[in-house]
Amino acid sequence: MARYRGPKSKIARRFKDPIFGPDKALERKNYGPGQHGPNKRRMKQSEYAVQLQEKQKAKYTYGILERQFSNLFGEASRRKGITGENLLMLCESRLDNTVFRLGISPTRRGARQLVGHRHVTVNGKIVNIPSYQLRAGDKVSVREKSKSLEAITNSVAMSSTSFAWLEFDKDALSGTFIVPPTREQIPENIKEQLIVELYSK
Repeated sequence: MARYRGPKSKIARRFKDPIFGPDKALERKNYGPGQHGPNKRRMKQSEYAVQLQEKQKAKYTYGILERQFSNLFGEASRRKGITGENLLMLCESRLDNTVFRLGISPTRRGARQLVGHRHVTVNGKIVNIPSYQLRAGDKVSVREKSKSLEAITNSVAMSSTSFAWLEFDKDALSGTFIVPPTREQIPENIKEQLIVELYSK
């Protein structure tokens, strides 16, 4: 299963944004990585560079590689509505992202692993494809045999965030994907219009 396996703090420092969650390294060094650090003089970025950086940021945030992301953009552009908002909605509708949002896993990486290891069901059936696109009304649950896993119980106990497009029963370890989220509901700091401009070149 292809995915980014490299250092997380270095990527977070590049974008100056804790895209993988709280990061002590970013708090200590809130400047780009590299031996010259904050003293490195940076030339003004071109329009293309700014757009490319925003796309890379979105890819790393959701843990999606280039081909998958390009395919998602193609799907978003074919749908009615604003392409950039459709793109983020599709990213949020992925099964691994929903498992993360429900609090079943503290990170998207962990959520992807839980899905890949067959710990998650959709509408009562095991689904081990992290990129699986959920539809309104789909029920996402932890598999019965996996409900005692320490990683899951600890994550659910520590999770306190809720989202308007999701319902979650902590006792049953089961949630519902009520409806795809709107752009206003998605908390990620991503300028999706720059991504649309990049792909439109």
